[in-house]
Amino acid sequence: MTFRPDRPLGAAFWAVGAAATALAGCAEAPPEASPVASVRSGASFAVLAEAGQMMRAGDLAEAGRKLDEARALEPDNPAVWVAIARLRFRGGEQIAALEAVERALEFDPADGPALLMRAQLVRDAHGFRAARSWYEAALAADPGNPEIRIDYAATLGENGDYRAMLAALDGIGERQPEAARAHFLRAVLAARAGENVLARSLLARSGLAERDVPAAVLLDALIDLAQGNHDSAAAKLADLARRQPGNVRVAELHARALWLGRRDRELVDLYAGRARRPDASPYLSMLAGRALERLGERGEAAPFLERAASGPTREIALLGSEEALPEPTARVRALLASGDRQGARRAAETLRARLPSSSDIAALAGDIALAAGDAKGALETYRDAVGVRRPWPLTKKAIHAYRMLGDKAAADRLLARHAAGEPNNAEALVMLAARSAQSEDWLRAKLLLDRAIALGAGNDPALLRLAAEAAGALGQRDKAGRLAARADTLAPRGFAAR
Repeated sequence: MTFRPDRPLGAAFWAVGAAATALAGCAEAPPEASPVASVRSGASFAVLAEAGQMMRAGDLAEAGRKLDEARALEPDNPAVWVAIARLRFRGGEQIAALEAVERALEFDPADGPALLMRAQLVRDAHGFRAARSWYEAALAADPGNPEIRIDYAATLGENGDYRAMLAALDGIGERQPEAARAHFLRAVLAARAGENVLARSLLARSGLAERDVPAAVLLDALIDLAQGNHDSAAAKLADLARRQPGNVRVAELHARALWLGRRDRELVDLYAGRARRPDASPYLSMLAGRALERLGERGEAAPFLERAASGPTREIALLGSEEALPEPTARVRALLASGDRQGARRAAETLRARLPSSSDIAALAGDIALAAGDAKGALETYRDAVGVRRPWPLTKKAIHAYRMLGDKAAADRLLARHAAGEPNNAEALVMLAARSAQSEDWLRAKLLLDRAIALGAGNDPALLRLAAEAAGALGQRDKAGRLAARADTLAPRGFAAR
């Protein structure tokens, strides 16, 4: 069986890409067989190998001591500094990780593993397109390194260049440790193309689902959903939701699996409370409302369906508390939820003083400032975070902060930059399309919305109405009528109990 890598992505598989990149990326400890190309002596090689084993075992403190020993042996060895960068990244010190990578490149600007780590950090901070040249430099410096090839392939896939992704994966042999991740990435691509039998086969060859790797379990569940095995998908997603209580996408997919399996009471019991929260997505609200509607509880369903019809909130909402959060983060969020904003800011600044190299803590401190209404302070703090990592949720908050300050031009520039860096981010494309429509740049709005619909976002009535408006403004009246009719069909008032 074959599949076409240029086919549009299926709507259910929007959650897989980021997981695939994370699996291939630098958040993981170095693979056991990863070559250390720059090691100059047997002593350093042995110490780095021991440090790698300790990192994989989760003993970061002992790994740090081993790397101190390696640095004392060869302070100008790029491989030592790359290992230090990975340890710091693994420990949440992203800013310090960037500094260590820069140190490695000072000693050898053509060191493949150092260029790879730099590429990964550029990807996190500036998007997939900006990182591509760094990956190509890493591959040119060390063409036989399968770790570089697998991460480059994942990045190509996230940028939508599927043919180049497959070509990059062809260079990974079956006996190399990265073969499992190569099969996984092929499975992601097959699933996105709708070739679910092939995807299942490739996933089985990877062995990662059997090893309970979260990204692979997620893909396994998505294939189940696509094949109509709703109860199997729900069981796998329920386990993931327990392990990752803060993962909104997993929660939404679990709710979807319960809905498709007609397990309405279970869906309501698990997710109605969450769907009532200010930070709940319209999608989760819609699922809770439809489940109640199908149970015959129309009065209870109405508020959820109205919330879903209103679209995403444009206000900043406090996140609800989740179990299993790290204690310092949970304490800061509890202070904020209780209304003690000044106490939350003091606690966040204490955390920053303790962990000045953590971009995550910088982002948290920025969130606290934004919740307190200090948009300027939030942006100043966010700048420390986005120099290393710029995930979409952080970008959205920075955009909101700029608009609070009245700097619409800066907000629009940041939005456009993020959409260009992540061309498969449907939410960013839709947000940019809405801004384009406000300025009556209808052609740009149309192109952005066409792309978002091709990525699987075409079941949003608000999006379809905006696309209909853009088509009408461009004189495409037949298309505008079709889009408007589909939006009316999908609107909550068209839902019926079954």
